[in-house]
Amino acid sequence: MKDLPSPIGFTRVATLALVAIYLVILAGSIVRASGAGMGCPDWPTCFGHWIPPTDETQLPPDYHAVYAERGYADTHFNPVKTWTEYANRLMGVSAGILILLTVIYSIRFLKTDRAIFVLSLGTFLLTGFQGWLGAAVVASNLRPIMITAHMLMALTVVALLIYIIARSQRASLASAGVAGLPARFRTVLLAALGMTLLQIAMGTQVREAVDTIAVISNQTERYLWREQFPVIFYVHRTFSAIILMTNLWLAWKLAHARGLARWLRRFGVLLAVLVISAILTGVSLDRLGFPAFIQPAHLLFATLIFGVQFFLLAACRYARRNELSLSIARMRESRT
Repeated sequence: MKDLPSPIGFTRVATLALVAIYLVILAGSIVRASGAGMGCPDWPTCFGHWIPPTDETQLPPDYHAVYAERGYADTHFNPVKTWTEYANRLMGVSAGILILLTVIYSIRFLKTDRAIFVLSLGTFLLTGFQGWLGAAVVASNLRPIMITAHMLMALTVVALLIYIIARSQRASLASAGVAGLPARFRTVLLAALGMTLLQIAMGTQVREAVDTIAVISNQTERYLWREQFPVIFYVHRTFSAIILMTNLWLAWKLAHARGLARWLRRFGVLLAVLVISAILTGVSLDRLGFPAFIQPAHLLFATLIFGVQFFLLAACRYARRNELSLSIARMRESRT
């Protein structure tokens, strides 16, 4: 294994960028749940201002007609929704700056692990594309397919950041001591990761159905919405039981594996807590008539599950590779 430069500064910045991306995901979910997606009908400005107005009197008298010509019918200024969407944009810009700093800090790896720099740069470019995609979401007047693509792209950025953080720390991850885990652990973990992505995709479909029903019912009689849900809602709900059992099995094996690093056991506990929390918030949405304030928490837990699973996969990969190298070295020594 190559001797890497000290990754401490890089890891801190990349971790802050990862936290910022999760905050953007949370903020985006709050925007969608609160109906503030068109709080700023233009981009990158908001009602033509870099800093949004706080009162309708600060807008031109004919602003309704102006935005109607651009394809936005019935555009009404709402200061709460406008500033909610604006805060979401500010978080996105902050995340972009932190990812740019990640690229700058990754330059130190050019001679020892060029892939860290290349992946950091790729993540920054992908974040720029994500910003453009956000503008396209607004321009499409919040088309469901565009919102789903925006969400999946955010998860791609999360995965890349987690991977480069793990790669920069692979010397530490190599000593995780995963030899005590069963041989099929990685296979089950991969399956769990795939199921999480599938569940998130189905969740976006359910969310799109909720948005449609909300418009039809004019945001009233939420307790009746469940009767109008498509079949995928029931598939999504039933599939959560399989996800629960699979992830609890992973957490159990992490908790009882011999010689495993303590921090890796803690990630197993975190995984179990996140899965249970996601299911509880999902049940609350179902039973309480889909209250808007629970929806962001449900999505956040789901994306955090994805992040923890992806990190566990990377950590186990580096640890197993190190143990394989040590095993080969011992065999060679024994022969000599």
